[in-house]
Amino acid sequence: MDDRVRFIEHNGQQILLIDFSHCEPKQLLRIVDEVQEEVSDHPRGSVLTLADFTGAQVDKAVATRMKEALAMDRPHVKRSAWVGTESLPKVFYENFRTFSRRDFPTFQTREEAMEWLVKE
Repeated sequence: MDDRVRFIEHNGQQILLIDFSHCEPKQLLRIVDEVQEEVSDHPRGSVLTLADFTGAQVDKAVATRMKEALAMDRPHVKRSAWVGTESLPKVFYENFRTFSRRDFPTFQTREEAMEWLVKE
């Protein structure tokens, strides 16, 4: 795992930070593949994820790949939170939710997202 996909600790719980911030499409595709590999190694319903899209350049190819990965990761993910979605086209966000049958609550800051992720 590189620095863009790593576990961080918040209130005693592990959160998989997925840092898409300021990435171009080619970088995003590599990160999505890395995330899918990492998440699939964990038990069902066990992974908390925080994705930061600040300034990310999501194109159609990235959106298509992300939809697939989000659907395949669903069994392993307990909760997901996203930040920096202002740069993410709304149509992509809606497609991610519909295709993967998952919710991706959005937050203004990583701190707010982490607080939400760890609360029971």
